[in-house]
Amino acid sequence: MRKVLGIITILCLLSTSVVAQTEPEYRIEVGAGVGMVTYQGDFNGNILKNPMPMGSLLAKYHMTPRMALAMNVSYGKIKGSSKDAKTYIPARWQDYSFNHGLLDVGLRYELNFWPYGTGREYRGAKPVTPYIYIGVGMTFAKPDKTEVGMNMPLGAGVKYKVADRVNLALEWTMHFNSNDWIDGAGDIYGISSSGLFKNTDCYSHLRFSVTYDLWAKCSTCHKE
Repeated sequence: MRKVLGIITILCLLSTSVVAQTEPEYRIEVGAGVGMVTYQGDFNGNILKNPMPMGSLLAKYHMTPRMALAMNVSYGKIKGSSKDAKTYIPARWQDYSFNHGLLDVGLRYELNFWPYGTGREYRGAKPVTPYIYIGVGMTFAKPDKTEVGMNMPLGAGVKYKVADRVNLALEWTMHFNSNDWIDGAGDIYGISSSGLFKNTDCYSHLRFSVTYDLWAKCSTCHKE
């Protein structure tokens, strides 16, 4: 009887191993996200002040279950006013306010804390994982004329595989911008911006997204 139970146990383990290696592992995610964006600069230093809506289109390429390259195109609005400032504002800018569009195009590297997946396509994968990321992007803002600058997105989030090919994610990103004019007012204190991100405007983005998996990797080629 013990031998029979032992054989059954071994067969079950082998069966689990085969399933873990033959379920498809998807390489691509595509989807969309919605959230809020807030401006931080000369007229606002509070990341919770004046949140405005922002929408995104997303695509990700999974290099491994722990690493991915992600691209986004996001559009929203930012606003602010000299009345929101908690520091001294020169007389010329005392009654200044703005409310205009902002376009963000970015590419970033994501690192999951744990291998991400259902656990059937990759042994040890988890359906929930925190992640961090860093990248590079371009910011296009239009106060009076179009202002263009490079930005560095830095952030963290958590993702959840709600179904075999459906992913949910909630994340927060700070965009460090190379341009001090996305609010339409540059160097208001007469101090020129120096360094890549010194004395420049920033914006933060809270986003909830839904993505769908595409492009199954050859399961019989899985050697990990």
